[in-house]
Order: sequence, then structure tokens, then C-alpha cells
Amino acid sequence: MLLTIEINGRQTTAKRGETILTALNRTGVKVPTLCHLSNFSPGGACRMCVVEVEGLSHLVPACSYQVEEWMKIFTHSPRVLKARKTLVELLLANHPDDCLYCDRSGTCELQGLSEELQVRERKYLSKRTPVQIDKACPSIQRDPAKCVLCGRCSRICSEVMGVAAIDAVGRGFHTRIGTSYNKGLNVNACVRCGQCVMGCPTAALTERSSISQVMEALDNKELHTVVQFSPTLPAAIAEEFGLKSNKDILSLLRSVFKKMGFRQSFDISLAADINIMEEAALFPESGSANPGLPLFTSCCPAWVRYVKNLRPEFAHCLSTVKSPQQIMGTLIKKYITSNAGIKTENVFVVSVMPCTAKKAEAEDDGSTPKPVNAVITTRELVKMIRLLGIDISSLEPEPSDTSYAMSSSSGRLFGVSGGHLEGLMRSIHFMSSGQELSPAKITDLRGLKSRKEARVRINKQQVNIVAVSGLANAIALLDEIARGNNSFQIVEVMACENGCINGGGQKIGSDEKNMKARMKALYDADEEEIVKQAHKNPVLTELANKFLSKPNSPGNREILHTIHTQTDGK
Repeated sequence: MLLTIEINGRQTTAKRGETILTALNRTGVKVPTLCHLSNFSPGGACRMCVVEVEGLSHLVPACSYQVEEWMKIFTHSPRVLKARKTLVELLLANHPDDCLYCDRSGTCELQGLSEELQVRERKYLSKRTPVQIDKACPSIQRDPAKCVLCGRCSRICSEVMGVAAIDAVGRGFHTRIGTSYNKGLNVNACVRCGQCVMGCPTAALTERSSISQVMEALDNKELHTVVQFSPTLPAAIAEEFGLKSNKDILSLLRSVFKKMGFRQSFDISLAADINIMEEAALFPESGSANPGLPLFTSCCPAWVRYVKNLRPEFAHCLSTVKSPQQIMGTLIKKYITSNAGIKTENVFVVSVMPCTAKKAEAEDDGSTPKPVNAVITTRELVKMIRLLGIDISSLEPEPSDTSYAMSSSSGRLFGVSGGHLEGLMRSIHFMSSGQELSPAKITDLRGLKSRKEARVRINKQQVNIVAVSGLANAIALLDEIARGNNSFQIVEVMACENGCINGGGQKIGSDEKNMKARMKALYDADEEEIVKQAHKNPVLTELANKFLSKPNSPGNREILHTIHTQTDGK
């Protein structure tokens, strides 16, 4: 039912039961928010969105107050502006004055509100309680001094990720966002996904930066510094620097890496093809090893950590195949560079990923030598490009200098939820029937839905598959399976909603429009690529003859597989 309301003197309609903020957004009237999250129930904690309603003696929070018939709303009256300015001044009373060198300077929402509301001095002084920066986690750093108690991080961690690793503790003036027993993020339920970083309006939560480590490696002439990158990176870089996202971006990205000083660059999509072939060979035996239970993919380290630590009864269902990041690092160190006469100890492998959990994955790998030496996020790479003064628009595209740049489009699909499963089914179908899956595109696995189910017929057998994104949705599926309600043979899980295109290392402030653009770039690559199946990648044939052997063979299991044991909070 529609109601008539008035906003700043202009009549408009609103839906009964909706909030004032929803009505304002629809009519193009912007009011500031701090604690509000789209698609979440209203919080009303920060009061930054207060508006004046004629007839009420008090200001009301637009995010949680519902519209009423003939309500007259004033969004920027002198009274409202004064209240918002006071709120910001109170938040700044005990906030650190380190904006010049803060990690979020320029993208800090508190800084933006201070500018918008013309706050030009510290009006209130507050006694600051010394706090210790939490550096326990290898992926995420937490600075409680910069927390504004908006609650966004804890809501995302609880409602989207389902782990509740951080939450509000204490009461009144002693309220703070903390961890269980104040032990730090590394020893509790944290899966290191970085979604709390994406939600934080300030620098209270940031990734553990590896920029200095990578810069030192690039400056060390004795090291052969190599970079490997996620298939989501070209679209993300195009978005960040205002370039057109097309197939030329990949060549331009290679020019960027060469300009930075990397000796070689590799697309991890090749390793994704290897991952597909190993999992396709693993699939037939998984059903007999775990009757009635599905095979879970294991490319997402946040998902793997959750299962191993919090649902260990399902750990034996996880694919034992290492992630493409670790496979590519192994390939670079043990085969590609060694064949070129470069000593393994002189090879320094850097991964550029859209994910903070990949930092922990690289550190936790027990292989000798470690396949990956350092991981930087998409955000960190952007900072490095600007630090080094590289003008991307002036660079010439750089063709690949190695045959190991070739991959199928199946490998590139790993960046979006459902893509891993789509590429995997193409090869499972061929290995089981000798025929290509036609059409290769599995429409039911595409789009931005959090749970996507599909059925693929192979010979006379129907294989039921499901792709789930958002860890809370995966937890719900685990609960279904635990109750005996399982009809799936393969389950793909990505901890972040929509997959790596929305990873915890992507651009702060990304929205659905960005997700769709990044997803489209990967799907377009699949349409344009001639080789769409991992088993058709000719590089894999070369590797099988010279370095690897038959998929899931003892030799490959030693190099490309792992054993999933509980991490005990480490």
C-alpha cells in the first residue's frame, strides 16, 4: 500500500512499513550513515542518519523509523545538521590524529563525514585508554583505537559469515569490539576472510600489509622475483584506473608488473586447470570413500579453515587438492624456474589475490620450500602502482614471455561463485563419458544468487551439484547434510558472497554494480576463449610429460595434494 509523505517540502509516495531511509534513497535524497548496511535489518546505533519529522519533539533515525501517512520530513534542517556535526565531534573526541599516514586516509567514512559536516577542530577532549594493536592474525590487523562502535564488522561476521569471531563486549562507556577472551583474531573462530575489513568504515580493521616485504624483494638483485595473479585482477585494475575491461587488460597488466620490476608474471588460471583435472580424477573415489556425503571443493582457504576448526566431522569430505595459488607457486619453484637454471632459494614468488585469507594460506603451507613467499591484495597492488608512479594509460601491452600463460576459460571462472564447479563439470563429463559437455555453459550456476543448484547428466547418471557463497549459507547447507538431507555429489563453497569478485582484498566500497561488472568480465572471457575445458589445455600435456603425471596419481598426490587436519587456532 502506498502512502503520501513530504520530503523537504516535496510530496512523494512511500510503501507502508518501509523505513524513512529507504524512501529517501528511492527519491534520490542522500543522508549520511555509519552503522547502516544494505540488506541488513536496521541497527540505529550511530544516529548519523537522524532527520526531523514535523510534530515530533526529537530527531529520529531514518534507518529504523518507519514512514507514516502525510509525514513531513526534513533531512538537512539546521537542527539536523547541528546534531550530525555534534555526533562526529563526539566520535573524534578519542579518535587518533594520524590521518596523514592512516591506511584508510581518503577512503575513511569518518574522515568523509568530517569533511561533509565541516568539522574543523577537536571540540571535545576525552581521556584515551591505551590499547594494543592486534597483530596475531597473519591476514588481518585490528586497531581498537580507531573503532567507532558502528557494529558493522560484528554483524557481517555473524550474519553473513556465521562465525561471530568479533562482537561487542562490555557495557556503556566500556563497550568495545573484541574477540573471545581478548585473545586476538588468530586464536578464535576467525576464518581470515577479510569481510570485516570491507565493512569497517575506518582503519580499525585492515589487511596485514606485505608491501614493504615485496618492495624489498624487488630491490634485491640476487632474487628472481616472480608474480602470479588471480583471474579476477584484470577487471579489478580496469575498474580502479578507469580503463575499459577487455582482453587487452591482461597484456597491460603484464606491462605493469614488468615496470614494477618483476622478472616474470603468471596467470593462476593455469593452476586452476590443474586443480580441475586433479579434482575430476578424485571425484569417482570420493563417493565410495564417503557414502552419502558430497565432495567439497577446497580452493577457498576461509572455508577450509572453518571446516577444519569448527566442523571437523566434515573435514574428510574436503577435496585434498591444493588451491591454484599453492599449485602455481609449486610449479614456478619446482619446475619453471629450475628448468631455466635458477636456484630455488633465489626465487621469490608473490601472489596478487582478491582475498586476505590467501595470506594465511601461504604462511600455513608446510611444504619445503614454501610455494608462495608473500601475498598482496588487490588493494595493496593498487597502492604499489601509485607508489611507483606508474601511469597505466601510457603503457604498451606486454605479450606473455612464456608458454605457461595459456589456460582454459574454465580456470578463469574460478573467480566467481559457481565458476569452479562449472569448469570442473566440463572435465568430469569428458573423463567419464569421453564426450564434451554440451553446452559447456551451465546457466543454473551463473548469477549473483547465494545458492545455485544444477543437475548434469553423464551417461545414464545424474550428478547433483550446488555452489554456495557466503559462509553462513554454507553453514546452513552443512546443517542440512548433518540431518541426513543430502542430495548433492559435489558442493562448491566460497566464503565471501559471490566469490572472489567480492573477496576481502578487493576495493573498499564495492557494490552490486561492481560485482556484476567483474562477473561479466569473467563470463565474457569464457565466451571469447577457444579453449574452454581444462583437459584441452596443451600446457597440461607438456607438464604431464615432464613434471607431473596422471591426475590423482601417487606422484601428483605428493606434489599437488594436502591432508586436512585441525589447525588448533594457528
